[in-house]
Amino acid sequence: MVYLLKFGASWILPPGIFIVLFFVIAAYAFKVRNDPKVAIMIAITTFIFYLLCTGFIAEKVIGSLENVYSPPADIESSGGDVIILLGGGALPDVPDVDGAGALCSSPANRLLTAVRLQRKLNIPILLSGGQVYSDTGAEAKIASKVLESLGVDKKDILMETKSINTTQNAKFSAEILHQNNLHKPILVTSAFHMNRAVLNFEQQGVDVIPYPTDYMVTHSPVFHYTKLRPQSEALLFNVMVLQETLRTFVTRFFGI
Repeated sequence: MVYLLKFGASWILPPGIFIVLFFVIAAYAFKVRNDPKVAIMIAITTFIFYLLCTGFIAEKVIGSLENVYSPPADIESSGGDVIILLGGGALPDVPDVDGAGALCSSPANRLLTAVRLQRKLNIPILLSGGQVYSDTGAEAKIASKVLESLGVDKKDILMETKSINTTQNAKFSAEILHQNNLHKPILVTSAFHMNRAVLNFEQQGVDVIPYPTDYMVTHSPVFHYTKLRPQSEALLFNVMVLQETLRTFVTRFFGI
């Protein structure tokens, strides 16, 4: 009954209610306005939108990105000499344990993995990420504060604070690696983002050890009918995949 209620509720809340309304408009165009071409165009467009709103499609497409790289089975023998942690959003003025300013959910997950790796390998962490907009947080600086509160020694923290996208993450991080004579970085970022991030570092002549984290879907999905209900979360996942695909294309062919 719980699952059935969830399934039903999804059709009276956005985006489900809009899918229903557009199918009604398609039926109206077909039966009342006697315009089958318009009706078919509306119905096909709505059906595509519906598919993009389902968890069934979302877990397939985002899973295809997340499975491109896997963490090394034995990271301790990888020879990594620095951990590069990519930013992904921060809020400058929200309350936090150590004052104001906090990382968003994805970079916070990335940071947790970086801290655990640092404790295991006893190597420095290079934080990469600047202030993207005037009302967002300075990512590397906020991450540094969190790392210190978790017990990471300040001498083990390097910062790159100028980048506002992944291309710049790679460019400015490469400069810091060269300055500090570091040659085998372990790259930590969200699994869906890793493929593009590795490409950006390759274009800077940096051979990284990918360590994906912040997974969003299981590696062994099991079908359930509720995965066919329209969800805003599923739409967000599918849009993320489309964005990553477009950005990877631009990076590969234009280097930006």
